[in-house]
Amino acid sequence: MGAVLHTANPRLSDKQIAFTIAHAGSRILFFEPNLAELVARLRPLLPGIERYVLLAERGTIAPDVADTLNYEALLASEDGALTWMSFDEKAAAFLCYTSGTTGDPKGVLYSHRSIVLHGMAAGLSSAFGFSAFDVIMPCSSMYHATAWGLPFTAAINGCKLVLPCDRMDGASLADLINEEGVTFSGGVPTIWTLYLAHLDTTGTGVGNLKRLVIGGSAVPRAMAETFRAKYGVTVLQLWGMTETNPLGVISTPSPLLMAEGEDFANDLPLTKQGRMQFGIELRIIDGDGTPLPWDGEQAGALQVRGPWVVDRYFPDIEGAGSDGWYDTGDIGTIDRFGFLRLTDREKDVIKSGGEWISSIDIENAAVGYPGVRVPAVVGVYHPKWEERPLLVIETHEGQAVTADAIRAHLETKVVRWWLPDDILFATVPLTATGKIDKKALREAYRNQLA
Repeated sequence: MGAVLHTANPRLSDKQIAFTIAHAGSRILFFEPNLAELVARLRPLLPGIERYVLLAERGTIAPDVADTLNYEALLASEDGALTWMSFDEKAAAFLCYTSGTTGDPKGVLYSHRSIVLHGMAAGLSSAFGFSAFDVIMPCSSMYHATAWGLPFTAAINGCKLVLPCDRMDGASLADLINEEGVTFSGGVPTIWTLYLAHLDTTGTGVGNLKRLVIGGSAVPRAMAETFRAKYGVTVLQLWGMTETNPLGVISTPSPLLMAEGEDFANDLPLTKQGRMQFGIELRIIDGDGTPLPWDGEQAGALQVRGPWVVDRYFPDIEGAGSDGWYDTGDIGTIDRFGFLRLTDREKDVIKSGGEWISSIDIENAAVGYPGVRVPAVVGVYHPKWEERPLLVIETHEGQAVTADAIRAHLETKVVRWWLPDDILFATVPLTATGKIDKKALREAYRNQLA
């Protein structure tokens, strides 16, 4: 019908959800039964919505949302004939919003052309390597960069698609993977932590699962090694963002990498986000805007450009510069193999006594300690050093972990002046896209070391 699909994020605050719906100019709201209470609460904030449509079996109603239409009933009322609309390939198709951790969410508009190009590139052997024999289950929501573009890549390659909806606990994931014959899945690390815990406690197998792509935050080395050694599942790291549709880099091997030896080729992808894919250009620049060499040592601001990289935010807010380079807000290095390693977000890097500390490196070291479920490092005010690292740890249920044990473990992994000044045990808050909410942590513990 030529309409633009805006996937609203139900994990945002009510105010932010209403903002994105109004900002997008959305007119028809489709929702599932498990979100009926949320929709009823939001309705007074959505004067621009003309119709509400319940995605459910015929006869199902949403009593809290008046005058709701039923999707299946609407389909049944039609004669089944479909006339495909004809429109320009650059016409708008999909509207996704950023998570809004640094202000109001920003809209990123994908065209039909960018979605198809992205889907074709993602399916290449140097990327996900799909064939029609694959069964793909994205465990990231459609509001999160169109589920990382996996539904479209699946369609282009003729793959079976499995959608888990809100069944993201370890047991449900295991059931779906085994029952549906899933061969490939993707999601943030926290999801796979739950999945591995379920496998470990129940002895359940992984079925036909062969590959996982993990993004959103760095892949814990222990997780990747467990999947490979115990279950024969290859873990690929992915870096991207809403603004890149989201494909940026994937940690697939290359001939140049393999020439260094199998052990080296197997180890490097565990420590870096991945290498450039077809259609994407990367560079790192210093504070003066000068491109830095690909030596794996010099870190700079990461910039990206390509045919599916945002050039401006919806409706008309500047995104990339005039030369097409988009500033990602990440700090990283690129090595001679073309592999990107993110050392931090610009807003998360810790400056202590004039020297930089990588929160990501400390987190990667901490997550390898038994019992650690989610580690999070933030910089908080220090009267002498300006900022010092604070480590907050969420442990696995029933696991006893002490601050002294964590500190002793970290002393063997990071330089001494990087060691956290304090280690706390608490639930680690997550953003609407499953990432660690460091803004909330900084606010909660801003005076911890004062």
